[in-house]
Amino acid sequence: MTNLDRDAESDDDMAPQSRAHGETARGSRGRWDRASRHDTPQDAGATTSTSTVNETPTSSTRDDADDSVPVGSGGAHAAEDSEQSVTGGLREVVEWVAVVVVALVAALVIREYFVQAFEIPSQSMENTVNVGDRILVNKLSFTFGEVERGDLVVFERGTLTDGNTEELIKRAIALPGETIELREDGRLYIWGPGEGPDDAFVLNEPYLAEPDRLRRPNPGDPLSIDLWDERCVNQPRESGRCTLDGQSFFMMGDNRFNSTDSRSFGPVPSENVVGRAFFRIWPIGEFGGL
Repeated sequence: MTNLDRDAESDDDMAPQSRAHGETARGSRGRWDRASRHDTPQDAGATTSTSTVNETPTSSTRDDADDSVPVGSGGAHAAEDSEQSVTGGLREVVEWVAVVVVALVAALVIREYFVQAFEIPSQSMENTVNVGDRILVNKLSFTFGEVERGDLVVFERGTLTDGNTEELIKRAIALPGETIELREDGRLYIWGPGEGPDDAFVLNEPYLAEPDRLRRPNPGDPLSIDLWDERCVNQPRESGRCTLDGQSFFMMGDNRFNSTDSRSFGPVPSENVVGRAFFRIWPIGEFGGL
């Protein structure tokens, strides 16, 4: 037998073993296949389980979530701070408005009942006060006291005379119940209730310049003015003389020849009196009491 035959025999001999081995291999694959088919549901379950696990926040995810909390909290704090800022600003505005309102009310109350500023509109009180001067008037002076002779009195014009200003300022010359008379020497003589001409005193007027003395009424002299008025108590007419009732004042300007006063419109009722001028606030160079 040649070697070739031995190889053939060897191949023949090996054939059964190869088949046996193939069967064994197929059997193994069958088992592997079955095992694979058997394991498939487990793999699916594992996949599902893995998916479930993946949906559950990991520690990293939880950390991220925890890290997001301060961000939201910071936003809330910022909103709260902004709201507080707006509230604080509104409160400050309300406080300032309250201060302004209180100040205005106080100013109105003071002006109405206590002190009021006036501007001098005419030359009738020169040179005591001049045009454009600003003065303060005490409205309580005559509430708790009486008008005294020589006081600078502000009173309402009312129906006494026509004009553009609502108030006038003059000097109190004669008081309620007194009689005032202008005599030949150009001086004013005054006597009280129950007295006569012989009891009269000469009015001392240091605030007047010598040329401002009056003269007896004379129809031909425009600077000579009669003192009598229909509202004077002494009737019938007595030229150059006026007796006041118990509620009136005789007022005259210091600039005697350039003043519309009681010589023109008669006695001033006490109800028209506003107050006493006591202080000059303008001009600054003449700042001070009157």
